[in-house]
Amino acid sequence: MSTTTALTDLQREITAPGVGPDRLRLMATPFVPEVRLHLAEDAILWWARMEAAAGRSLPPPYWASVWAGGQALARHLLDHPELVAGRRVLDLAAGSGLVAIAAALGGAGGVVANDVDPYALAAVTVNARANRVRVTPDGTDLLDGVAGVDLLVAGDALYDAALAARVLPYLRRCADRGAEVLLGDPDRGHLPPDGWELVASYPVPTTEPAVDSPVRRVQVLRPR
Repeated sequence: MSTTTALTDLQREITAPGVGPDRLRLMATPFVPEVRLHLAEDAILWWARMEAAAGRSLPPPYWASVWAGGQALARHLLDHPELVAGRRVLDLAAGSGLVAIAAALGGAGGVVANDVDPYALAAVTVNARANRVRVTPDGTDLLDGVAGVDLLVAGDALYDAALAARVLPYLRRCADRGAEVLLGDPDRGHLPPDGWELVASYPVPTTEPAVDSPVRRVQVLRPR
């Protein structure tokens, strides 16, 4: 699946008539109302409908929900624009592009939104346009290298153990090479107890599927 095909699919979805829980619509982000995103009220229903239409399996649409870790990190960047002003920013596992868009709104010198899912890159494209900012989508698997940026942000990038095992060493390598690193983590159980220090903590409304609480406490952390 190419990003071009995914972008065509999303643009068709956005402009198609009709409403319902399995449709995308442009809405303000609950904890970051300055940013509007194309989201699905029920991402699971949207996924099932799109797979049925495509006649093939599609990657889980993590980008079609707004995740707690990304909301906290985006809120932190908008409240502290000095963190991004004039700087090169990389948003790792960008999903919808929420954090990348917040960095661009805060005055970043350049923003790259990285995700390996072509639909996520398509979502970044349409969401950046909706917010009238410039964000560069990137679909490269970066986790075996080192990012040459000033600020690396990762919102909710530790959502399973296998991914965390690759992401955490990558974040540490980038920090050791001089990048400032900020992680938005809602305590999904994959962050080691040491090596990170608290920057801020936020009570974030949860809208992602299968949550057991309407509010989740999210920490913004940096390497110790």
